[in-house]
Amino acid sequence: MINLRNYILLLILLLPSLSHAESDPFEDINKRTHNLNQALDLQVASPVARFYKRITPDILEIGITNFTRNIEDLSIAVNNMLQGKVNEGISDLFRFTINSTLGIAGFIDVSTGLGFEKHDEDFGQTLAVWGFDEGPYIVLPGLGPSTLRDTLAMIPDSFLTPLWLIDHDRTSYSLTAIDLVDTRSRYLGLESVVIGDEYLFYKDAYLQSREFEIKDGEIEDDFDEFDEFDDFN
Repeated sequence: MINLRNYILLLILLLPSLSHAESDPFEDINKRTHNLNQALDLQVASPVARFYKRITPDILEIGITNFTRNIEDLSIAVNNMLQGKVNEGISDLFRFTINSTLGIAGFIDVSTGLGFEKHDEDFGQTLAVWGFDEGPYIVLPGLGPSTLRDTLAMIPDSFLTPLWLIDHDRTSYSLTAIDLVDTRSRYLGLESVVIGDEYLFYKDAYLQSREFEIKDGEIEDDFDEFDEFDDFN
């Protein structure tokens, strides 16, 4: 198990030192890893996800999606609180508790109907709020786009999932596999929206989506400067 003191030291040493580095200094190896991931997705992940979607009744598929998303809420609650968003964190805890009990382990999303909004936070976003730079862009084998900051953030996030508490390897691995297949099935067909260079498209899409998530959707645009011309209309 990673030592917390060593992990924090790693963050302090690595992220600031790479804060002004080229955004994609590992482009060559990233492209090779991207091509490998695409091949694995074409030959394994996509066919499995399509088979899963074909044989799974809609009501069961919705339940599985609710279950896997409910697992995330505990980690989301902790990260919201670490970012200073206490009200959102408390809401996430209520959401997790209600869905895990009244929602039968999360298979039924009771909380949304009761007004508890679903949030999307992780430790990568928490590090960004704390001022850590994203570091260089990285493509991880089997996992896809990431950054140094988001990659290091996977370690604490993995300990915040209830699956880690299951003291039965086969059950834990099975639930993790179901989560991966269900997640992949929700993104079937997105390949058709890729425009231009595939590698650059996935890279830009990932970095922009992360910025959107970190800023909670409050992205500055370049059109505000034209507002001053409204007076001349």
